[in-house]
This record gives sequence, C-alpha cells and structure tokens, in this order.
Amino acid sequence: SLMSQDTIQTLKYTEIKNWRLKKYMKIVFTGGGTGGHFYPIIAVAEKVNHIIDKENIIGAKLYYLSDSPYDKEMLFKNGLLYEKVGSGKLRTYFSFLNFLDIFKIFFGTINAVFKLFTIYPDVVFGKGGYASFPTIFAARILRIPVFIHESDSAPGRVNKWAGRFAKRIAVSFIGASDYFPTKNVAWTGHPIRAEIEHPSEKTKALNYFKFESGIPTILVLGGSQGAEIINNTIIDALPRLLLKYQIIHQTGVRNFKTVKGRADVVLTGNKSKDRYIPYSFLDPLQIKHASGAASIIVSRAGSTIFEIASWGVPAILIPFTESNADHSKKNAFTYADAGACSVVEENNMTANILSSEIDRIIEDKETWQQMAHNAKTFNKPDAAMKIAQELVDIALSHEK
Repeated sequence: SLMSQDTIQTLKYTEIKNWRLKKYMKIVFTGGGTGGHFYPIIAVAEKVNHIIDKENIIGAKLYYLSDSPYDKEMLFKNGLLYEKVGSGKLRTYFSFLNFLDIFKIFFGTINAVFKLFTIYPDVVFGKGGYASFPTIFAARILRIPVFIHESDSAPGRVNKWAGRFAKRIAVSFIGASDYFPTKNVAWTGHPIRAEIEHPSEKTKALNYFKFESGIPTILVLGGSQGAEIINNTIIDALPRLLLKYQIIHQTGVRNFKTVKGRADVVLTGNKSKDRYIPYSFLDPLQIKHASGAASIIVSRAGSTIFEIASWGVPAILIPFTESNADHSKKNAFTYADAGACSVVEENNMTANILSSEIDRIIEDKETWQQMAHNAKTFNKPDAAMKIAQELVDIALSHEK
C-alpha cells in the first residue's frame, strides 16, 4: 500500500536523525600566543561539547593545534586533544629573528599538513595569531573547510589572508566585517567562557576579598601577560587611590614579585594597605568574584573588552601603542564611541591622570550609570553558542 505524506516525512526525519547519531565528527581548533586567542577557543569548545551531548553525536573528537598548549587543565577539562605544531612570528619591524622564524614557519607548516592529514577533521576553526597559520595553510592544501573568528576591529594578518577562502567568518566588532567577503561573514560578537560571563552577586564578591561594602572597588587587568606601564602607574597611585578605593590588581605572572615588592615598600605604615590585593593571575572563580565586586575596571584593550561589556562595568582602557596595525587603539576607541569607557593612551599614562579619571567616573553617578548601561548594550550574548552550532553544522555536512 502507498504510504501517507506524514509517514514519508517521519521516515525522512528519522533517517536524518540517525545519520547525525552515527556521524563521526572531528573539529580542529587553532590559534595561539595569548589568552586572547586561547580562551575564546575554550568558550566555543564548551558549547560544541554541549551540542554533542544534547544531540547524542557519537565518536566526536576535538583537537587543539598550536605551538603551545597554553593551559593544559582547560584543554583536558573540555576534551581537547593537543597536538604540537610549531610556528614562527614575522614581526612588522626589522629583526634578525624574522629570518629564523621563516624556517620555523616552513617546518611547522609541513608538520601541520602531516598531522591534519592524519586527523583529517571535518572543519578547522582558526582564532588568528601567528600560531594558527600552519594549520590554516594545511587545511587549505587539504581542502578542509575553514571557519575563522576575528576579535579585533580590524583583522590580523593571518585572518585577513584566511578570510579570502574561509567558508565562514565570525567577527566580534561589526566594523571588522568590512574586511571580509559579505556572503561569508557574520557579526556574532565575542565568545566568552560560561564560567566568567556572569559576575557574582556584589555582597558575595566583596566578602570573598574581605572588602568593605561602602567603598568602590577598582579591578586592574593587564592582560594574560600583565602590562608593565599599568602596573607601574597603579603602584605610583596607590597612596592616593587607597584613600577612597579598594583595588584588585592582576599583575601578570612574570611581574608579580616585582609589583608586590614595590607595593609593600610604598604601603609601609599605610593604614589602608589591606585595601590592595595583587594577584599574579585570576582564575575563573576569582574573575567571577572580581567582576562582581568591581565599580570600575582599568584594562588593556584586547578581547577583555567583551568580558567587561558582558559584566556591565564602566572601564578605563589603556591601548597597547605597538600593537599590529594599531589594533589595540582601534578596539579601545570603538568601545569608547559606544560610550562604555574612557581611553588613556600610554604617553599620557601617569598616576595623577589615571587617578583623576577614576575619580571623574566614580563620583559622577549619572556618568557611571550611563557607561554601565552602554557596556551592557554593547555586549552580544550567546556568541559562543552561535559559532559552535555553525561549526557542528559544517562538520556534520562535510563529505570526506
């Protein structure tokens, strides 16, 4: 007997569902050098794993290819298998290291082709940075679909090149879409790890640091490597700042001993010295509490901007002067144009100027509230999930 249309549709749905259940999916992530490249990859991988569990996709494997594992614990936690692929960094200024790094890039690319051929993933997700080049190049040679994400308001060299052939391109800043083919690019916002996206409740956060509830808190973020100019300025301003504020200061691992030593000297005999807490690095729980306690944030102008926006906290950004193509400065002023921060450039960065700017924002409640509102408006939530879903869709539709 002839089957009804409803029966046919049910069979088709079951067939598609079973196909997805049986599909062996492989995704390679690549990027490197800094936390600004690494942690957005982790944010996307978290959501990919969520989709894998929700849709019962069996045999799924996730890989991370770079010159360094960066954070082994995070890779293990999210089921990312690490494969080392060396690379070199071609600087925009003259350096003899450029000649050495050309060979590193060449041999790294050969290694990437071999490893990618062995894995043969369904899609490669590139976050940019010099360490992503060998893997993206290998994917191009092997005709594996490439999906890239650009964090800056203007693309870096690797992503600008990869954008010519990438199947999909996601951008954090809407202005960055102008640099890529219109049909392949989408403004998704920036992927943020779930465990730091939402700050702790303020009272709980202040209690964690043993801070007083009636005193505004400054959170200082110098990036994953720290920022010497920010560290030095904060130390110089400490006696003045601690009269009115509490400070959580992420110094960077390399700078911690020096900064703490200087702070101890500067605060000798200071009755308010307990209002200052330096950290070499803030783990996810500490970031969650620090963002909940913060009344204002002093930070570099990398991808941390998007975390700050998700927290809805006013900020003072200090862009890195020597970033490639002025990316850091463009990021900072794009965020400032949205009314969510003020910008202090490095050549103007002094203890008096920074302290005065902090006072201006904190003491003017209307300004503070407007900046906090603008930060939340700037934020685009669910970026990690949007990217992850598209990655999975590409992977499941890829025919090897």
